[in-house]
Amino acid sequence: MEKLVDLVLHPIRMRIVMALAGREMTAQQLAESLGDVPLATLYRHINRLTEAGVLAVASERRVRGTLEKAFTLGSQGAFIDAQQFAAMSREEHLRYFTTFMATLLDDFSRYVKNPEPIDLLRDGVGYQKFPLELSDEEFAAVATGINAAIVPHMSNQPTPERKRRIFATIVMPDRATKPLSGAHHEEETPDTETE
Repeated sequence: MEKLVDLVLHPIRMRIVMALAGREMTAQQLAESLGDVPLATLYRHINRLTEAGVLAVASERRVRGTLEKAFTLGSQGAFIDAQQFAAMSREEHLRYFTTFMATLLDDFSRYVKNPEPIDLLRDGVGYQKFPLELSDEEFAAVATGINAAIVPHMSNQPTPERKRRIFATIVMPDRATKPLSGAHHEEETPDTETE
């Protein structure tokens, strides 16, 4: 069976999953949201995600003699648990991370290339790297704080005043710099000459 991460980390399927996070949508609504995806392609990806249990049919109704389905994320969602994540090989991580970065680049490209005027400050757009010196305990506290800030809003439903935003996290050790040796570091002071 295809690995969940292989299934989801496809640019179009990732966009479908992101569009459905926290809400229900019909195929027609998804087609409007993902306007650049051909309808036949969209249906093919919806079917693959549904067969794998990533998507579920939330409701069905008859519309002009056709059965219209509304989709939502399935009970397992599109998330990989910690054991599956740890079991992946280095090559798999590199491949998945590359795909993940490509989907972010695609998201940002579509935002910037939108023919409507954009205002990065008003839209809250930002991308930064924060190198932090953290013990394992401090890192756990930071991660807990980030989750506490974001998780309560993941079930927000769309309203006219809300704008859908993408928060992406990437955390990794910085192997480019070596840790300082020793527990205490004395500050170097310039040599001074006395007369």
